[in-house]
Amino acid sequence: MENSKLDDIDLKILGILQTDATRSIQEIADEVGLTTNPCWRRIRRMEAGGVIEGRVALVNAAALGLGMTAFVTIRTDQHTSDWLGKLAHGIRIIPEIVECHRMSGDVDYLLKIVVRDLAHYDTVYRRLLELVPGLKDVSSAFSMELLKRSAVIDPSKSSG
Repeated sequence: MENSKLDDIDLKILGILQTDATRSIQEIADEVGLTTNPCWRRIRRMEAGGVIEGRVALVNAAALGLGMTAFVTIRTDQHTSDWLGKLAHGIRIIPEIVECHRMSGDVDYLLKIVVRDLAHYDTVYRRLLELVPGLKDVSSAFSMELLKRSAVIDPSKSSG
């Protein structure tokens, strides 16, 4: 489903769900000026179209004792499908790796890793090297302070 197929009511529904996905269909419908059935159908259509990928609880990692975030850049000269399969498997089974992006430019991949401390990071780092041979350069930078965190995407800002 493309952004152009979303109308203003769809965008309002998305805004509400991104801020609080626990709101009832009735509450959302009331806020956007619909009855419950049309509101529910719109949500289901956006789910089926891939606009809404899921509904989750945002967890404060530090409150769980996971107060260190590392951003890890990876360079490799391995680009075979076999190697990419090993990378995909490695990042999938290491739960501390919460994001992985294939990049343009000098860096091939960027990982976001959430851990307790430096010793925990070292364990994850060693496991990654074990699971994914052929990493040419692995560099880490550690977040000093989180200045912004948001899961909200505003499609109304995407047109320029």
